[in-house]
Amino acid sequence: MQEKQLTTGAVSPSGAAAVSPSAHADTTAKWFLISAIGYFFIVGIIAITIAAKFVWPELLGTVAPLSYGRLRPLHVNGMLFGWLLAADMGLTFYLVPRLCGVRIWSEKLGIATAALWNVIILGAVVSLLAGWNQGLEYAELPLALDIAVVAAWIMFGFNIFATIGTRRYAQMYVSLWYIMGTILWTAFVYLTGNFAVLAATGVNQANLNWMYVHNAVGLIFTPVGLALAYYFIPKSGNIPLFSHKLSMIGFWSLAFVYVWTGAHHMLHGPISQWLQTIAIVFSVMLLIPVWTVVYNFFATMKGQWQQLRENVPLKFLMSGVVFYLLTCFQGPMHSLRSVNAIVSKTDWIPGHAHMAVLGAFSFFAVAGCYYAIPRMFNRTLYSDALANWSYWLLMIGGLGFFVTLWLGGVWQGWQWNNPAIPFIDTVVALKPVWLVRFVSGILMFAGIVAFLYNVLATVTGAAGVEKPRAAAA
Repeated sequence: MQEKQLTTGAVSPSGAAAVSPSAHADTTAKWFLISAIGYFFIVGIIAITIAAKFVWPELLGTVAPLSYGRLRPLHVNGMLFGWLLAADMGLTFYLVPRLCGVRIWSEKLGIATAALWNVIILGAVVSLLAGWNQGLEYAELPLALDIAVVAAWIMFGFNIFATIGTRRYAQMYVSLWYIMGTILWTAFVYLTGNFAVLAATGVNQANLNWMYVHNAVGLIFTPVGLALAYYFIPKSGNIPLFSHKLSMIGFWSLAFVYVWTGAHHMLHGPISQWLQTIAIVFSVMLLIPVWTVVYNFFATMKGQWQQLRENVPLKFLMSGVVFYLLTCFQGPMHSLRSVNAIVSKTDWIPGHAHMAVLGAFSFFAVAGCYYAIPRMFNRTLYSDALANWSYWLLMIGGLGFFVTLWLGGVWQGWQWNNPAIPFIDTVVALKPVWLVRFVSGILMFAGIVAFLYNVLATVTGAAGVEKPRAAAA
């Protein structure tokens, strides 16, 4: 098979009788996606509230459940696990059966997984607003909910691996590799960051925590996000992937490099110099998998860029690729000691993290939803115009958010390094930055609202015209 002939549908060997896409019930995928988009909206309200608190610190200050210390972990966990990971799991349940030529191994197990995941998210809302917090970055959930997450992940992983194990196609498309990697790496990363970390103290605990925080992005959301991009870019554009071999180089180099980078968040801190140096070296080495992936996607789009005018999923996908490139250029750069001395712990870091989660990987997930949901419900998208509005609102709001925090972070770090400037003055100086952040957040939230309404109108049939999409699934 020629590499340039390899699309997401070209993994079928000669003579294999694939299951028609219309035969897929997709019930599990629907549950995950609809609930995830609902959480996206709810957590977006929390995000706006937090952004407002930076500008008006007294806002809701006397209401304990709505204080910054309780809203912030709810926002982080809600976006990461309520919206993004749930959407990624739903889209995984959509694409894995289609890449394997079989139905999902157990729809009942999938529905049970979705139900448990919703219980976990709702439990997180109650516990975090009540102040039940373990006090560890990204690992704030109470132990009972952590155990439930492990149970849900085992159910999810078993279902996906069983589906892949019964596949009709001998050759596995790269998205399946990334999904299998995500399942295994998430198990390792989550157990380390939420259980092993409790047995450590001091610097050792900080090391484990930052290994978890950084790898939550790098070994959970990155591989599953790239799995979606590798599937939906060729599908949305109806174009072949440029190189399957190149995609596998990106996969294995990511697997080797990323796990060692977390300590670059603790440079100039009380950790060993050799550990800092290892983190810097492997952070710079991240450029290998990143440029491999980005080149593959850009080469796939060669001669097809005109599709971005009308193809909304492809527009989200390729913008996400650019955000991914920028994010993974920033990471190696701010891991350098000289740069880290200025930007570490400043607003640069949330600007960088938000571009990864809300820029790159959320754009991939939104694109997947826009592509898959009309096909799962056998309808046309309610409004292409509204989809375009959601894109531009998320894009303009996101750029305003990211760029403002990068610039503000450099300014903030420069002031912190100047002993003549009192700390409180550095706080006051950032108020214009936080005001732009708030306005940009409103634009992004408007994009989320447009996305939510478009999806719900599509699901309920508000478009008024149904069109079979099975052949294009």
